[in-house]
This record gives sequence, structure tokens and C-alpha cells, in this order.
Amino acid sequence: MFAYAESRGGEVRKAGLEAVTAARQLADQTGGGEVHALLAGAPGVAAQAARLAEVGADVVYVVEHAGLAQYDAESLAATAAERIRAGGYRAAVFSATTQGKDLSPRVAAKLRAALAPDAVAIGVEGDAIVVRHPMYTGKVVGTLSIAASPALLSVRLGAVAPAPNAKAGRVETIQPAADPGASKVRVVELREGSKGKIDLGEAPVIVAGGRGLKAADNFKLVDELADAFGNAATGATRAVTDEGWRPHSEQIGQTGRVVSPELYVAVGISGAIQHLAGMRTSKTIVAINKDKEAPIFKIADYGIVGDVFDVVPALTQAVRAAKAAH
Repeated sequence: MFAYAESRGGEVRKAGLEAVTAARQLADQTGGGEVHALLAGAPGVAAQAARLAEVGADVVYVVEHAGLAQYDAESLAATAAERIRAGGYRAAVFSATTQGKDLSPRVAAKLRAALAPDAVAIGVEGDAIVVRHPMYTGKVVGTLSIAASPALLSVRLGAVAPAPNAKAGRVETIQPAADPGASKVRVVELREGSKGKIDLGEAPVIVAGGRGLKAADNFKLVDELADAFGNAATGATRAVTDEGWRPHSEQIGQTGRVVSPELYVAVGISGAIQHLAGMRTSKTIVAINKDKEAPIFKIADYGIVGDVFDVVPALTQAVRAAKAAH
């Protein structure tokens, strides 16, 4: 099995660890074959190979090039496709991140292979790779069976938790299949959103706010609750980001980020289908809304019917007290 281990700023992302873990699971289900991971970045990224071995990579192919300090779609697509073709892998696993959603279709096109995107569950049945995949804006979850080889798939963030499965992790340095310096696309400026905050895709807890907060200034309730948890990111609905209350980097939903945290707290969010498409696979959902008929309560594990301006401060205080007690 093959896995593309996404990195950023010289560090392997949690998404990369999840991709290797997913490939390890598939390999174990098919008889315990090897997992080979591809790690690419600027010189020095090879130091991250040990982290991939810890979650099940038998071999880590490392591509180091100054031109890969930032994501280079052309070079990485060519390199990944060449590695998959040469390795004869049964399946190749990518992450369903912004980068993975751009890279995996490029690789699939080069290999003329089937691609199952945004998987929330994976497995093996007979000779086929089986993927569960949300469809129709998340209204249903379909089951896809891929008999052709290689089967390409991308795994939704949080769908597979990185799991310790230490391997020897042999490291092999390879050259990029296409020169990053010759790319048709050149990065001229890079702006980081929500600097200093936990990335939505990495956060175990997300506190998201909607129009029920009534004004941008009231989003301090969301920030304060996230700060109380200590390991939380903040998110928002499309209506909120369109109003300019929060940056678009925090938008969760069909046209924003798709997340699957351990805990998702929806503050003043009614639960439009477009928003649910981006968060309904969260492990535990807590909804706070004064409208007891709000659609969000249909998918919530826990619901609080009440005014967010009363409930959220009380909840924030309770979280802080609970953390202090431990």
C-alpha cells in the first residue's frame, strides 16, 4: 500500500499520519503487506520520516528540494504517479485536505485510475477496496467498491485516527519526477490565516458560531469557549463569513472546510444542509440553539435549547472549572 504524507513548513501534518495509518489498516486486512509513504518538502524534511514509521510505514521515500518548500502540484503529482506506478501498489491513500483534493485527482488522471474521494470509512472485501463516501451534500453515505488496481482514495480528516504501529521505517531518498523549479505556477506571496490558532483540520475540538450570535462582536463567546477548552479551533457558517464577521478560512460546510473533530460545539447554528455537509461526521456534536425545531438538533448527540448569550458563558465557566479540577 502507498500513502502520501502531507507536510507543511517542514513538519508532517496530522493528515499525513492519518493517511499512513489508513494505508496500514488496508495492508493488514490484505495479509500484512508493506506500506510505503512519500514525504516531500524542503531540505531537512527527512527528519520527519521517523514519525511516519511510528504509525506503520515500512519504507519512507523522501523527496527534498528547495522548490518544494511550498506545495508544487505539478512536481508532486508526477512524483507520486511515478512512485505508485513503479511500486505496483494495490491502493494509494491521500488526505482529503485542500492539498489532497488538488493532488489526488492529478495523480489519478496520470495513472488513469479510479479515485474515491473524501472517504469516512475504508476496508477490504475480497479483492476489492471498499470506501464509504458522503453523497448528495452529505444526505446519504454511499459504499464504493473498487476492484481495479491501483485504487486511489482520499480520507477525510479525523476519519482515521493515527495509531501507533512502529515499523523499521527504512528511508530512501529519491529525486522529484519533475523539476519544481520548472513549474508553470509560482508562489509570489503567502498569507497565513488565523495565525497562532490551531488549524481546523488538526483540532480535536471545534467551537463554531452562526447567525444566532447576531453580531461580529458577539463571536467573543465562541473565542472564550474555545480558549476554555485549550485545544480548540474556531469555525463559522457561510452566512457568517459572507457577512465578514469571521475570515473565510474558518468557514465550515459544503463550500468551506470539511472537519471531523472529536467534539464539535455548534453555537447559534440552525443546521442548513450545506453546513451539515462539512461537520456531520464529527465524533460528538453539541448544539446550542433557542429554536427547539432547528435542524441541527436532528444530528446532535447533545442539544441545549436556550439563548446562546446565557448558555455559552455558563458552559465556558463550567469547562474552565472542570479543567482546573484536573
